[in-house]
Amino acid sequence: MTRRLPLTLACGDYDRTRALLEGEVRPDGIDLTYLRLPVEETFFRMLRHREFDVAEMSLSTYAASLGREERPFVALPVFTSRMFRHGGIFVNDSSGIQQPSDLRGKRVGNAEFQLTANVWIRGILADEYEVPVDSVTYLTGGQETPGRIEKGAINTAFDITAIPPDRTLADMLHTGEIDAFYGPRIPTSFYRGDGRVRRLFTDPMAAEKEYFARTRIFPIMHVVALRRDVYEAHRWIAQSLTKAFTRARNLANEAFLDASALRFMSPWLIQHAEADRALLGDDFWSYGLDANRRVLDTFLGYHHAQGLSPRRLSPEELFAPETLESFVI
Repeated sequence: MTRRLPLTLACGDYDRTRALLEGEVRPDGIDLTYLRLPVEETFFRMLRHREFDVAEMSLSTYAASLGREERPFVALPVFTSRMFRHGGIFVNDSSGIQQPSDLRGKRVGNAEFQLTANVWIRGILADEYEVPVDSVTYLTGGQETPGRIEKGAINTAFDITAIPPDRTLADMLHTGEIDAFYGPRIPTSFYRGDGRVRRLFTDPMAAEKEYFARTRIFPIMHVVALRRDVYEAHRWIAQSLTKAFTRARNLANEAFLDASALRFMSPWLIQHAEADRALLGDDFWSYGLDANRRVLDTFLGYHHAQGLSPRRLSPEELFAPETLESFVI
């Protein structure tokens, strides 16, 4: 019997990784145990305790780790999460914020300053809407549960203060103790239905489509990271895993346009998928460096400017070199 290397992968539940979870795609030479976990749990456990051989990881957290002497992780050019973030900005209706420039001078909640979504939001607001990063006061803490802290230490020159340990940002947004909130998760106070919390962009989809049409950027949120000790012991796994993730994504992409029966509970799923491709192109969820150089370089510029990496990294520095080239016949 051929021996396969046992590896543990912690990752979210996505259509683009489902074939790995279900065993339809098996990485060459690897016996993969797929732990389906919420992203916050995966990120925390991998960063703090290195519990997994391979894990989905925040792009911001990973980029910050490259500033450490030991560089504990090495990433694959596989992007398990991408998302536009104009819809992740919420304001208290009494704050006087009607347009993005009104955010200047306001108190804004971020569950963690270093979250990838928040790096993108702050960068886009600075680039596109004249809201410099230092024009806002930031408050950090638990969004829905008190006591959240930054997963890793940060050292920035910006005005960042932790909220009281018994409070949550969702509640403070509702009461008006903070004026706005940036984040990947929708605060529960938005769903109370009393109108006190609303999105800054009343039509975020239109704003996001316009942003893409002009910039050609579809923001990357997460990469796949290997523990460096595992990678150094078995350099071949970087390419094996990248190929497997790519095959799994391709299967999901093919199945998404199967109109014989809807895979997800959206009545116009096929029409939405067709519209996505018309705007974004057929390979909009691309893996690899070359197709994503612009989006990665933009993010790394934001990351450095916001004090989260000591120098501006280049996209090439992010990934295992084995994944950046391939044989030809």
